[in-house]
Amino acid sequence: MPAQELLQPNPPADASLIPDEILKLRVDIPKDVLSATELKNIQDFRRAADYIAAAMIFLKDNTLIEEPIKHEHIKNRLLGHWGTCPGLTLVYAHLNALITRRNLESLLVVGPGHGAPAILSCLWLENSLGTFWPNYTRDRQGLTNLIKGFSVPGGFPSHINAETPGSIHEGGELGYALSVSFGAIMDKPNLVVCCVVGDGEAETGPTATAWHAYKYIDPAESGAVLPIVHINGFKISERTIYGCMDDKELTALFVGYGYQPRIVDDIENIDQDLASSMEWALTEIRKIQHAARSGNPIVKPRWPVLLLRTPKGWHTIKTLHGEYIEGSFRSHQVPLPEAKHDPEELRLLQEWLGSYNVQEVLPGGELSESVLSIIPKDDNMKLGQRKEAYAAYTPIEVPAWEDFGVQKGSQESCMKVVGKFLNTVTHKNPTSFRIFSPDELVSNKLDAVLAESDSGRNFQWDVASRGKGGRVIEMLSEHTCQGMLQGYTLTGRTGLFPSYEAFLGIVHTMMVQYSKFVKMAHETTWRQPVGSLNYVETSTWTRQEHNGFSHQNPAFIGAVLDLKPTLARVYLPPDANCFLSTMAHCLRAKDYVNLMVGSKQPTPVWLSPEEANRHCIAGVSIWKFCSTDGGVDPDIVLVGIGVELTFEVIAAAALLRKLLPQLRVRVVNVTDLMVLGPFGTHPHALTDSDWDALFTGDSDQGGNGGRYIHFNYHGYPQELKSLLFGRKGLDRVSIEGYREEGTTTSALDMMLQNHTSRYHVAAAAIRGAAKVNKAVEVDAHEMISYVMHLAQKDKDYIYANGADPEGTFDTPKFD
Repeated sequence: MPAQELLQPNPPADASLIPDEILKLRVDIPKDVLSATELKNIQDFRRAADYIAAAMIFLKDNTLIEEPIKHEHIKNRLLGHWGTCPGLTLVYAHLNALITRRNLESLLVVGPGHGAPAILSCLWLENSLGTFWPNYTRDRQGLTNLIKGFSVPGGFPSHINAETPGSIHEGGELGYALSVSFGAIMDKPNLVVCCVVGDGEAETGPTATAWHAYKYIDPAESGAVLPIVHINGFKISERTIYGCMDDKELTALFVGYGYQPRIVDDIENIDQDLASSMEWALTEIRKIQHAARSGNPIVKPRWPVLLLRTPKGWHTIKTLHGEYIEGSFRSHQVPLPEAKHDPEELRLLQEWLGSYNVQEVLPGGELSESVLSIIPKDDNMKLGQRKEAYAAYTPIEVPAWEDFGVQKGSQESCMKVVGKFLNTVTHKNPTSFRIFSPDELVSNKLDAVLAESDSGRNFQWDVASRGKGGRVIEMLSEHTCQGMLQGYTLTGRTGLFPSYEAFLGIVHTMMVQYSKFVKMAHETTWRQPVGSLNYVETSTWTRQEHNGFSHQNPAFIGAVLDLKPTLARVYLPPDANCFLSTMAHCLRAKDYVNLMVGSKQPTPVWLSPEEANRHCIAGVSIWKFCSTDGGVDPDIVLVGIGVELTFEVIAAAALLRKLLPQLRVRVVNVTDLMVLGPFGTHPHALTDSDWDALFTGDSDQGGNGGRYIHFNYHGYPQELKSLLFGRKGLDRVSIEGYREEGTTTSALDMMLQNHTSRYHVAAAAIRGAAKVNKAVEVDAHEMISYVMHLAQKDKDYIYANGADPEGTFDTPKFD
């Protein structure tokens, strides 16, 4: 069977179940957009781009093959992915032509991330590489540097990343290109993002859900995404699902999603087919936008999608050693893996690269007039130089958080208070701030954001919210919300992602991929800062006793702690005023991954706005009001990290004051977790002298040595142990946190099960203080036994009555 036929879909046995009438929904249009000259110019651009992409994978010398290729011209290690490259250069060439023809403002988002050779070759042709990377100028030397330097130490990697001009998407992990694209076009009414979705990527759950994202796009205020599904039929070694679907199945699928699909598969006339399809798609987009912006929006508009069928590894060798290469999975990576050593593979490489007749389109390493003609003349219109991709950040207007402060001594929900603040943020920033929430806004007590329609939800398929400019995207897909947040942030705006604590882990790897993008962006000289990626983690395990064990998981804290220290920020504000201060700070911050952990239930407001401001600036402080003698000369240092965990520390301090007044307690609260690491490990880390001042040092207390420190920590204890590693005196430290214990029970029982209750804290305090205070030592065993007896009595009450004892969470009193 010819290799070309491998691409043809295999009709399923029950294909007859899909009526032939479904094909009437397929869009058929004339294919006469390009003149003969335009057609030649596009084909020449593609030829040049394909040659460069292939040469990048193989050659380290003789880069324009001006002499026969020899084994010594081949790179020592062959890396790269050829299979997707011809399809990507095809799309890039036609998008360039469309930009030139229609003065289109566009970005290109590439789902097949390992298609870097294709994108880099096009960026070199349009001189975007040379603009940002002086080593890759658009001349013979620059081209040589690009080809020789690809996928070798010190050169471009094999996938698209932040070093790639025009990119807003890290191409390592598949599934997120589409949602990122939708985030990018929000509040940018003139922008059209062309998103290439590989048929391998299309198999992922995040991509499958992201097809619904256009239902959250208001064409009156936002731009449009033009998805192009690149169906070349194969992954690394297997057929793709889309590659095995016939035209009826694909049409039915995308009509069901709500799109107008157009299948582009005329291989003999692919340029005319794609050019006419892209013209049609842009015309449809403009119709939808014009209707919305004229006050007569189309209800449930059908946006266009192009389904592009091309052979896998198009134009490479046909067969090798009796196996099909073009049109099969064997062209996915390096079609000729032994070209450096095998004479037959070297001969085939010479034939393949020679077939492009590169001297016609890149004479002497310069561009022919035909290739130049389809490249936008205005640098600002080039795909690699759009400012939305690298220099678009505009700070949002953040209101004075103190105006929303609540009274010290009251009990308030951190989320309810900050929700009112965020409502004002949305009003002040109607085109540059959005909240991306996985359907939990009301449950998380942030519903004050929805108080007015213009700051409410933006679900365009809901008659109650369509066309009202809402700032909230609420969709029960963490992946899609995360992708849209990334696209929105990387194109210059500011966003927020509130979530149940237990389910932020769903986007763990997406967050890590994003942080890698930002890390590499920091290392370029031309990418400007972007707003921080802001997470609100609430509905925490400490108050998820009603939903049970499945909803109890603080692991996302550790995921952020593992990031590059210059990027990671973790905050655990202890009350509503501190949370307001932290939120205002994070919304102004740039280039970080900010995680804010707080409670949605009413809890004591320990600090006034002025006190909260000072505490948050410091990141950690001694809380004198609940310490013995203001914290002077303590026997034990008790540290609370997290809202409820801090409450238990303060409750323990009050209990100890009654039961064991001779025990001297210092209470410390940590709101900025990163201050705890050894000095130099994080920009916020305390100096050794500041650490000693807060937690006591070995030379303190008249030479008697530092005091024992007990941490009551919201997350997993091992996270804190890892963070503290390298600090002096860790033999004086004990830590309790979430022990992976829980069920549907009461709030206090959750603390008891995880040894973070006031009773466990008090017992730890007595043990530590007994080592330095003889007056405590003589009563230590008796008092520890009594304290744990009180714990058991409370547990018995909870299991007998189904609720915590009355007054359990009243604010502790210190006389």
